[in-house]
Amino acid sequence: MTDPQTPATPRAQSRPPEVDRVAASRRAVEARRARASLKRDVAMRVITPQELFRRALEDPTSPAGTMRVTEFLTSLPAIGEGKRDRILADLSISPVKRLGGLGARQRRALQEFLDSRWPTPGARDGRSRLVVLAGPTAVGKGTVAAHIKEHHPEILLSVSATTRSPRPGEVHGEHYFFVDDAEFDRLIADGDLLEYATVHNASRYGTPRGPIDRALAEGRTVLLEIDLQGARQVRAAEPSAMLVFLLPPSWDELVQRLVGRGTEDAEERARRLRTAKGELAAQEEFDYRVVNGDVATAAREVVELAEVPARPSS
Repeated sequence: MTDPQTPATPRAQSRPPEVDRVAASRRAVEARRARASLKRDVAMRVITPQELFRRALEDPTSPAGTMRVTEFLTSLPAIGEGKRDRILADLSISPVKRLGGLGARQRRALQEFLDSRWPTPGARDGRSRLVVLAGPTAVGKGTVAAHIKEHHPEILLSVSATTRSPRPGEVHGEHYFFVDDAEFDRLIADGDLLEYATVHNASRYGTPRGPIDRALAEGRTVLLEIDLQGARQVRAAEPSAMLVFLLPPSWDELVQRLVGRGTEDAEERARRLRTAKGELAAQEEFDYRVVNGDVATAAREVVELAEVPARPSS
């Protein structure tokens, strides 16, 4: 029997309390989840490889900073394990290295590799009074556009025509012009649509020309909140148009927004997420990118890109 007066052994004294081990285990799990989320963001093109690398260098203790270089590289498009190992050898980077622990020479080498493979598109020269806001499904384009409409009445928010049925709370002529297929066909035939497309293999959407032409003639700025197909058509028809791509803060957040919206069944959500992947891959076609982490902030950034003066406070 152990004497209660006998001092604890050094091994017993150095053992961390159970609560500390549980907390450490929980932190490790959270860190792995955070790194996995970042890898999804890069793979889905929600953030660029350069942005993740910037975060790692800014804070080596962050989820980005503690990510191994091997994990980072295999999260990039078209890079498997074989290509990853060749890249590491070419850059003289050990596979056990973490992004936040790279030396100065290794940082430069990795940055140059990223910039050569995924060059950042340059911003367009000048501005345009015809502004197109597009982005993946459930990113919040309509919410940001509505905020701009409320706080910047000097900007005309174009009202689209669509063949889909109204959602709860939507008003004809305010949110959309709800038309049937025959009327939509007539608008196309008469050349009354600036752009039109079939979205999610279901309903058709289009932008009436008349209100836009009148507003531009009056010197007003016009905002079009449309999908990727429509944005491409507008760029083809009006090359001077300024295209802004709205991004979610993360892929996981985009999924949560789509699920939380509750307007689609499981099959429709899956189809829209597949579409979102393709839409995110097309963001380099746009002149500017804005992250919708906060509606008011995102709306302000879009307005500033259009160089529209803010409405005086009342």
